[in-house]
Amino acid sequence: MIRNGHGAADGAERPGPGDRRPVRVWCDGCYDMVHYGHSNQLRQARAMGDYLIVGVHTDEEISKHKGPPVFTQEERYKMVQAIKWVDEVVPAAPYVTTLETLDKYNCDFCVHGNDITLTVDGRDTYEEVKQAGRYRECKRTQGVSTTDLVGRMLLVTKAHHSSQEMSSEYREYADSFGKCPGGRNPWTGVSQFLQTSQKIIQFASGKEPQPGETVIYVAGAFDLFHIGHVDFLEKVHRLADRPYIIAGLHFDQEVNHYKGKNYPIMNLHERTLSVLACRYVSEVVIGAPYAVTAELLSHFKEPKRRGIFCQIDSGSDLTTDLIVQRIIKNRLEYEARNQKKEAKELAFLEAMRRQEAQPSTENDGNF
Repeated sequence: MIRNGHGAADGAERPGPGDRRPVRVWCDGCYDMVHYGHSNQLRQARAMGDYLIVGVHTDEEISKHKGPPVFTQEERYKMVQAIKWVDEVVPAAPYVTTLETLDKYNCDFCVHGNDITLTVDGRDTYEEVKQAGRYRECKRTQGVSTTDLVGRMLLVTKAHHSSQEMSSEYREYADSFGKCPGGRNPWTGVSQFLQTSQKIIQFASGKEPQPGETVIYVAGAFDLFHIGHVDFLEKVHRLADRPYIIAGLHFDQEVNHYKGKNYPIMNLHERTLSVLACRYVSEVVIGAPYAVTAELLSHFKEPKRRGIFCQIDSGSDLTTDLIVQRIIKNRLEYEARNQKKEAKELAFLEAMRRQEAQPSTENDGNF
C-alpha cells in the first residue's frame, strides 16, 4: 500500500461537512502508459468522494487477462501515485473487483469509465459490485487511448501534431490497428482530440505563486509523460520547502526540430494535460520557447539575480525513445493483444444485445 503524503492535507482524509464520515472511493486498472485519459478518470472519481484509493494490477495479471503491458508494475505504481487526485495506491490489486476488496479498504463504492473491462474468459470485471449497487460510472475521455498511442509510435507520421489534420492514412491505420475482423466496438479506434478551456481548467490548480514559495522553472517536451519525468519533477520538488514548479512545454514543431522522426508522439494539447495532472507541477507554459529568456523568468516573478540554473539528474534511465523501442520490439504481441481485447468486447456486446432482445417472461402466467 502506498500513501502519497503530498498535497494540502499530507494525504490525510478530509472530513466532510458536519464532520461526516469521509466517502472513500476505489478505482482500479492496468494504468499502462498512463495518459491524461487515466488522470481524468481519477479526477472524476475523486470528485465523487473525499479519499481516493487506486488499485493497480500486476504484470502477471495484465498478461493473463489482456496481454503484455508496456510499463513494468513498479513504473505503473509510481506513475499513478504521482497523479494529484490520488490519495493512496494499492499495488497488486486483483483484476476482478469484488465486494471483499471494497470492504478491505473501507471503500463505499468503485468508479470506472463508461467502457467495459473483461476477464480472460469474457466476464465483466465489475459484475459483482454492480449487482451490489456499489458501482459508479464516469465519462471516458475522448480522443486518447493506449491503443492509439501505440499506433502513433508504429506508424512514423507527424499527423498527430497539433497544427495538422489527421491524415486519411493515419486514421485508416490507427482505426485498424489491432482491430479484429468482423466489427468495431464503440471504445476502440481514433477520435480527434479537441482541447477546450474547460479541460484545462479542470486539470489546472488555478493557484498563483504565494509569498514564501520558491518558483522553479523547468522546460522540455514531456512527451509520453513517464517515470523519468516523474522522478525528475519529484527531485525538483525537493529543492525547496515550498516549491511552485512551472513546466514549460515546447511546441510540436520545436520538439520535432530537435528530436526528429515523428516526435512528439503526443501533441502539445495532450502533453499539457498530462503534465498538469502531476502533483509536483503547479503551472504550465503552453508553447514555451526553447531558449529560456530573461523576459520569461521575469514574467513568472523569478528572482532577479542570475546564475540560477540548476541541473537535476532524474536517476531514471527511461526515455520516450526507450518506450518506443519497447513497443517496436513487441509489435506483434501488442497487435495481437488489441485484436484479442476487441474480440472479447464485441462478443460481450453481442451477448448483451441478444439478452436485451429476448422477450421478458415475467408475469406471463408461468409460475
